[in-house]
Amino acid sequence: MRLDDSRESDNVEDRRGGGGGGLPVGGIGVGTVVLALVAMYFGIDPRVVLNQASHVSAPPPSAAQQQHRPPANDAETKFVRKVLAETEDTWQQIFRQAGKQYEDPKLVLFTGVTRTACGTGQAAMGPFYCPADHKVYIDLGFYQELKTRFKAPGDFAQAYVIAHEVGHHVQNLLGVSAKVQAARERAGEREANALSVRLELQADCLAGVWAKNADTARHILDQGDLEEALRAATAIGDDTLQKQAKGYAVPDSFTHGSSEQRVRWFKRGMESGQVKDCNTFQAKSL
Repeated sequence: MRLDDSRESDNVEDRRGGGGGGLPVGGIGVGTVVLALVAMYFGIDPRVVLNQASHVSAPPPSAAQQQHRPPANDAETKFVRKVLAETEDTWQQIFRQAGKQYEDPKLVLFTGVTRTACGTGQAAMGPFYCPADHKVYIDLGFYQELKTRFKAPGDFAQAYVIAHEVGHHVQNLLGVSAKVQAARERAGEREANALSVRLELQADCLAGVWAKNADTARHILDQGDLEEALRAATAIGDDTLQKQAKGYAVPDSFTHGSSEQRVRWFKRGMESGQVKDCNTFQAKSL
């Protein structure tokens, strides 16, 4: 990615090494870690795990934790700030063209565990968006996992992760998230899972919309960047993760979509650049 001339967003909150941002947070017992891993691999709504862990207080950060706090201007942080700024500039323009006002989300960097308005966030769950506080949460250790464990290296693969979570923020601002959540609460498990898949695939498509518009406006993409994002989308498909975890996939349990579906919808957004083409809820085939 070509981000040398990109500005850095001021909407990044750095809690790394701070024991959850100095707030009481949920403890990480063995059971909580197991549940978090289940959420990560099988697509369970992260808020289920977050809320279960939110009632136990954790100790304040140790002196060693505070001493090992990464510098605020390290390369990874600067990259995150620049990618977030690119999403801000792009979505502000898209919303303005539609006669709407875009509200920038906050992005929280944390290590291990942190407090959110949705409960206790944990690194084992991977990056996530909390609609209650309009914040994206990410432990940057996930990027190392993406590179080594999921075999999806590259700066645009990392940017795709942020863009997907910002896609959830866009859904929240447009009222899509609330409607889906209300429908999921009325539905049975199978139907609820299917609704979650459509929500996640739309976020993938919106990530593609961002990439298309940002590159058109500021030429941020290098040759090979698209392939990096597609590898990341493939690596975190429900079928791929389930096969890695237990040797087979159970489509009815999918909540994020298969690798093929995630790639298809990201590419649709990338090729179109139009939000209207990301309506997964009206698509007869995903």
